[in-house]
Amino acid sequence: MIGVKGETLTPEEQHLLRDHPFGGFILFSHNLKEPKQILSLCRSLWQASGELPPFIAIDQEGGRVHRLPALFTHFPSAAALGRTGNAELAYRVGLATARELSAVGINLNFAPVLDVHSNPNNPIIGDRSLSSDPKEVTRLGWAIVRGLREGGVNPCVKHFPGHGDTAQDSHLELSVVRKELGEIKSVELLPFTDACRRQVEALMTAHVLYPALDPSHPATLSRRIIPELLRGELGYDGVVFGDDLEMKAISKNYPPDDAARLSLLAGVDVLLFCHRTEQAVSAFDSLSREIERNPQLRARVEESYQRIRSLKIRKVAAFTGAREEELPNLIGARHREIVEEIQGSL
Repeated sequence: MIGVKGETLTPEEQHLLRDHPFGGFILFSHNLKEPKQILSLCRSLWQASGELPPFIAIDQEGGRVHRLPALFTHFPSAAALGRTGNAELAYRVGLATARELSAVGINLNFAPVLDVHSNPNNPIIGDRSLSSDPKEVTRLGWAIVRGLREGGVNPCVKHFPGHGDTAQDSHLELSVVRKELGEIKSVELLPFTDACRRQVEALMTAHVLYPALDPSHPATLSRRIIPELLRGELGYDGVVFGDDLEMKAISKNYPPDDAARLSLLAGVDVLLFCHRTEQAVSAFDSLSREIERNPQLRARVEESYQRIRSLKIRKVAAFTGAREEELPNLIGARHREIVEEIQGSL
């Protein structure tokens, strides 16, 4: 999965996508100007895809992680929603978010955040978390998942196995959670355990080191955490996305090709390169060569392919964008009452 440069595909990107059939795209603010333009961009990404339809993804959490332009509803932060304690309201936020995303052709949201706000000094999660109580994160987070699903958008919960107790920003350096195994399971893992039991469509790993789980590798690169804990102990068989491999927690310690190979071998299904397309191309080409001589890597590619294919056929089989004339009635003002209800509850 890659990012693209602007509000339309450049000729260079169109040529690139003919040679490198990436499985999905992630959109950021610089790609998003207004509803008709977003719909047009998503259609072009869909048309540029290969055998299977693409994931078209966004980080649309609410609060400070909000990518869409002003006409779309800007929901309050997860922490504000969490303080209401209202699961029905959380469901309606998920549903309204999904209706606005699906109207313009976005079919995957990297949300909700299921990290527990267990460290008040955390520089990256903070108000992106629903609560410091893992049971509340579990309850309200699943309500958001239900809303996203019913609105036609695939949820991807994050950041497994929990980013809430870090004291570092994994965009800048490798974060470490030094809790004992029992505390990780009772606090950080609780919301993810519930989501895995319910077989949420997708999950994103954290670029975080958990010495009690694996003293050598962050979760995205860990065979102890993904195959043993996630797939084995928790029984999860959905699609696993790794967080952006360009983040310095990974890129400062591993070249792009090595990071991609190690993530794949650890059990990640979708490799994410958000900004530097040349790194995605290098990793794609490197993996394509290596699977010809490495049976273990080929088996992992085939396993991930089947998992991705299954989700795409079930949940991304048709383009869900609305007609242009419908957009004004699907976006923005009609969801303002939900924002006001959250604000009025605080």
